[in-house]
Amino acid sequence: QVQLVENGGGLVQAGDSLRLSCTVSGYDFSNSVMGWFRQAPGKERVLVAFINYNGGITLYGDFVKGRFDISRDNAKNTMYLQMNTLKPEDTAVYYCATTDILGRPTGNWGRGTQVTVSS
Repeated sequence: QVQLVENGGGLVQAGDSLRLSCTVSGYDFSNSVMGWFRQAPGKERVLVAFINYNGGITLYGDFVKGRFDISRDNAKNTMYLQMNTLKPEDTAVYYCATTDILGRPTGNWGRGTQVTVSS
């Protein structure tokens, strides 16, 4: 059974940082492309970033603009999202997911972690 579990969300102030983690089990993590997505209230779920199997290739949504960093530790079956200089518009539920090489989700999702940024 594939399981993706996110952690690290919370309530922070604008300008603060957060580090999200996603631990995966029941899946060939070390050979898989993985991604972070987010969904704000009343909006569609969008890609935040994705990372290839060894971390050599990463891609970010335009709204990230150098503030976020995606990484992974294959020995721990864990992916991370370091978020810096957070803005109120970053408020959303953040999900990790398995993706293809174009960053499109392939059907395995975590339950999400809430990130709320106050102004």
